[in-house]
Amino acid sequence: MDACHQPTLDEIEGRFVALVDGRLTRDEADRWAGRWVADDGLVWDDISWWALSLLHGIDLPADESGAYLHDDEQLRAWLAELRKRRTM
Repeated sequence: MDACHQPTLDEIEGRFVALVDGRLTRDEADRWAGRWVADDGLVWDDISWWALSLLHGIDLPADESGAYLHDDEQLRAWLAELRKRRTM
């Protein structure tokens, strides 16, 4: 993806899918979303901002055990919610 190209909702959803499928690490998803969240010059629709905000911080640890604050089940639920919101 071009560095100047603001991601579309399809691309954001694609990151969720890659994360759920194990093709993208949580760290990679967090860093990718963080780059876009931090860019104050961009304007986002509500669904895109909601989804990016979930991806940014997706690698937060729950505790010292290595578990994540948001588990894989939560990721799948968010992806389902994103798809539902896109049809509304």
